[in-house]
Amino acid sequence: MKNQYFVRGLQVAAVSMLMAATSQSYAGDFSQNNLPTEVQVPAGNIVAMHTSAKGNITWECKAGEQNMKEASWAFAGPRAILSDKDGVHSVSYFGPPATWESLDGSSVTGTQLAVAPSSKGSIPMQLVKANASIRPGALEGVTYIQRINLQGGAAPEAGCNVDKIGHKVVVNYSGDYLFWKAK
Repeated sequence: MKNQYFVRGLQVAAVSMLMAATSQSYAGDFSQNNLPTEVQVPAGNIVAMHTSAKGNITWECKAGEQNMKEASWAFAGPRAILSDKDGVHSVSYFGPPATWESLDGSSVTGTQLAVAPSSKGSIPMQLVKANASIRPGALEGVTYIQRINLQGGAAPEAGCNVDKIGHKVVVNYSGDYLFWKAK
């Protein structure tokens, strides 16, 4: 009988350790070795949340600042749903200004520090310094936001000229957003 309780205790302990290791490996352990140095988060921070994004980027055809007879696509704003590893919507991303808002009410804005090229047709990887959240919650204490693993979202290569000024195009994209906090 004692052996049965001992074995059951070992099973419970093993399952508990496995669950803890699984959750810790998803948030905290992330190697930046394969990322360009421009978008790497400084030492002293750990991944607090890893999300997958599906959304779109709006581009607007605008006149050139120097020459009104020229036009080009200008970033007009993002809109995306960021989901956790189970596919559950956890954060909304929108702007301008770029804002990440958790379903718990916490939110952050930020300042872009750097970008690095992604694959052709994709918006660039990005590193953002987060402003403090004024409400408690999942995004409280976030120091940096990193956008990586991108597909799509880049401005169209054609279609913007002086006859199309004011015209908007919405381009779908997907990627990962990592939210970092100080250790």
